[in-house]
Amino acid sequence: QVQLVESGGGLVQAGGSLSLSCAASGGTFSSYVMGWFRQAPGKEREFVAAIRWSGGTTRYADSVKGRFTISRDNAKNTVYLQMNSLKPEDTAVYYCAAGPGRAFYSYEYDYWGQGTQVTVSS
Repeated sequence: QVQLVESGGGLVQAGGSLSLSCAASGGTFSSYVMGWFRQAPGKEREFVAAIRWSGGTTRYADSVKGRFTISRDNAKNTVYLQMNSLKPEDTAVYYCAAGPGRAFYSYEYDYWGQGTQVTVSS
């Protein structure tokens, strides 16, 4: 049973930084894609970033490009999202997800974490 557990959310002022972690367990992730999504109140969930576990290829939503960095630690089975220059519009619940290779572009993720709240004050 694959489990994804996010941590690292919190409250930060605009312009500040936060780092999110996603610890993955219960599966073999070498062929997986790991993604970060977010959902703000009253809005649909949206893609933030993705990384191929093998090779480390990444992609980002235009709204976070240049500010957020996704990375992974193979030894720890953990994926990170470093968020810099945060804006109030980044406020949302952030979710970690895992899926097969096609999820890198198709967003067809099979497993989801419980989410962690990120609040950016102006």
